[in-house]
Amino acid sequence: MPTPGFILALREKIGHAELWLPGATAVVRREGTDGPEVLLVRRADTGEWTPTGGIVEPGEDPAAAARRETEEEAGVVITVDRLASVGAAAPHTFPNGDRVVVLDHTFACSWVSGEAHVADDESVEVVWFPVDGLPAMAPRFRERVGAALADEVATRFVS
Repeated sequence: MPTPGFILALREKIGHAELWLPGATAVVRREGTDGPEVLLVRRADTGEWTPTGGIVEPGEDPAAAARRETEEEAGVVITVDRLASVGAAAPHTFPNGDRVVVLDHTFACSWVSGEAHVADDESVEVVWFPVDGLPAMAPRFRERVGAALADEVATRFVS
């Protein structure tokens, strides 16, 4: 997906200066034939396995962003069950010099309907993995999945 228009407009004013952006991650779970499963996408840009997610649009509720991103990326409808964790990701610099820090909101979600598939150009694979057979993931994504799958009521605040 191309850079959202609101970010391009900001970049015209601030250049490559660091942007603080809200993000939403959806850890989507369903009951499979052999037990619980988690929906993951393989990113087209890095090849990493990750939960669905993205940048929260101006004025958008982070939970709504989690639902929207999941439908856009994987073609499935979900419910957002709880806020599992909140934390600032490490600062990131893109190849063009743009700098960002994302405040991630990770949500524990449930699959409602739809056949999971690659639904946009951000990913090359969409797979339901058994909870006990997840692929290798970057530690930040492994932590988000763990927080969403935990039997906790309170939100984790990640530092």
